[in-house]
Amino acid sequence: MDEKTMVADTLMGLNGELERFGQMIPQTENQDLKQTLKQFRNASEQSQEELYQIARDKSYYVPASKATQKEVDHVKSLFTSGTI
Repeated sequence: MDEKTMVADTLMGLNGELERFGQMIPQTENQDLKQTLKQFRNASEQSQEELYQIARDKSYYVPASKATQKEVDHVKSLFTSGTI
């Protein structure tokens, strides 16, 4: 397995963790557990950001082009008009 594949697999795993934390945190009534999950989520976000930067620096990951202002305005209008 090459480095690029390992980085991609790790990023996918971190993204899955973040998704699960996003599901667990609002469903938890115990405030101590909720705080602990938030700390784990924050650590995972930091790791994801660091690995993402490494992937970009090594050209393992090339992000999509930035949205135009027209596209941004369109998406905003969908949310403010109640369409979504």
